[in-house]
Amino acid sequence: MARRSRGSPHRWAPHRLALLVALGVALAAGALIGVAWSIGFQRILSGLAHPHWPWLAAAVAGELLAYLGYTAAYREVARAEHGAELQVPEAAALVATGFGVFVHGGGFALDREALQHAGLGKTDARRRVLGLGALEYAVLAPATLVAASIVLLRHEPVSKSLTLPWVVGVPLGAALALTALRFDSTIRRSRHVGEPIGHALGALGLLFALSRSPRRHGLAFLGSLAYWSGDVFCLWATLHAFSAHTPPAAQLIVGYSTGYAVTRRALPLGGAGIVEALLPFALGWVKIALAPALLAVFAYRLINLWLPMIPAFAGVPTMRRLEGARRRRRAPAEPRRAGT
Repeated sequence: MARRSRGSPHRWAPHRLALLVALGVALAAGALIGVAWSIGFQRILSGLAHPHWPWLAAAVAGELLAYLGYTAAYREVARAEHGAELQVPEAAALVATGFGVFVHGGGFALDREALQHAGLGKTDARRRVLGLGALEYAVLAPATLVAASIVLLRHEPVSKSLTLPWVVGVPLGAALALTALRFDSTIRRSRHVGEPIGHALGALGLLFALSRSPRRHGLAFLGSLAYWSGDVFCLWATLHAFSAHTPPAAQLIVGYSTGYAVTRRALPLGGAGIVEALLPFALGWVKIALAPALLAVFAYRLINLWLPMIPAFAGVPTMRRLEGARRRRRAPAEPRRAGT
């Protein structure tokens, strides 16, 4: 019996998706219950009884902006330098599916395969996926650097262990990236440079190629900005929904970015269990009470992970169609086996 390929529709079988969703629910629920136990269930239940519903509606609007922004950025990265031209519905389906809890390898793994299905080579697809991650941090990291600097200058009651890594690390990382690009050809020729370093340099090169054509590819950066702004606003609105005394915007951005030390799309199962465990404490580090912080994170994750599961499931047929198109393109080039 022939072994199933990685692109087999079996990966999108309903029973497999249901199993991954159930696993994501168990991980998220376990993390939330564990944090609630450390705070006290009575405090959590009393805060959950009377949410301010208009703020939750505003949070949904913020997350809609985030997904629209990410879709725009995704299309620009995919099409840069004569890449894959994705239609808006295709890009939207890939974005929603990649953030879904049923992608056990993380959304970036799905993106790499999807771009290959869309006609890109393996190396080029990997380069664009890494470029997409670099684009995310090219927007978030400088914004957090500014926010952390403001917190330090204002002498806010926030531990320097949260702010100094951003103030020092972001410029240092940018300097290292620019130096690496300056000596790109020399580094690539070195026998000691592994394949991951080569892909990372290719991703940085793609990011700078986007920045050199702001009129043509400026939507990539604007889309990434809209994504982060909408997602931060969603969290801010859910904090208000549970009467949390939100800190100034700079502190909230530092707490948010610290809670997302790894971008959500890179995490397996949409970060289920990981974000729920880390983000409440990151908000607590910027002086938000843990009880409303946990409730806010609970609502925030309902909105930015579980509510988008509806369009994520709707994107599954698009993935099947892209995989089928790739198999049809490869079929003539594959040798016919004897006896078939």
